[in-house]
Amino acid sequence: MAVPALLLLAGAAAALEYRSYRKKVQAQRYRPPSQANGLMLGPSQWIPGQRSVVPVPGAVVVCHVFGVVEHTGIWLGSNAIAELHGSGLVRAVSPKRFLHGRSGARIFVCCDRLHAPLIQQDAVQRAVASLFTYRDYHLRHNNCHRFIWHCLTGQEQKITSFSQFNLLLSQLFDTGLYWDPCELLEASGGPME
Repeated sequence: MAVPALLLLAGAAAALEYRSYRKKVQAQRYRPPSQANGLMLGPSQWIPGQRSVVPVPGAVVVCHVFGVVEHTGIWLGSNAIAELHGSGLVRAVSPKRFLHGRSGARIFVCCDRLHAPLIQQDAVQRAVASLFTYRDYHLRHNNCHRFIWHCLTGQEQKITSFSQFNLLLSQLFDTGLYWDPCELLEASGGPME
């Protein structure tokens, strides 16, 4: 068998295994929690999840960046997201702008097992107070995850990866994390296209 055919078969097997894993996690999601901590269901462009969630002010949101890293923000409400841009500018952007220039076509919301967005008191106020300020941006040492952690807790902490960020979020909220697809609503109340 040719090498490309073997690679194709291996990729198909991995995709089936991934799909099976996500279905198993979804099936167990509604059972009473049994000390579930950490990342339970990550954001996935391939298999986004069974149910979309309308974000609420203070919710943590994420999108993929070319399948290599994730970009996080704080939902401010009124279809605005606070983010730390790669230039170091903290700004409020629309969901469309949040996704612009990134590979992801979807935004995900950090939720508990019952699809309720996880929010922290004062996150929106800290995010708004940071708008139009600059941070010394660095992909690994002073990134969007560190900024969002500051919005959630008021603390500065070096966060080098999305995995580390998820672990900290799980500890903060004392629950397992589920990244559900975001359902965006227009001002009229209907879904956005």
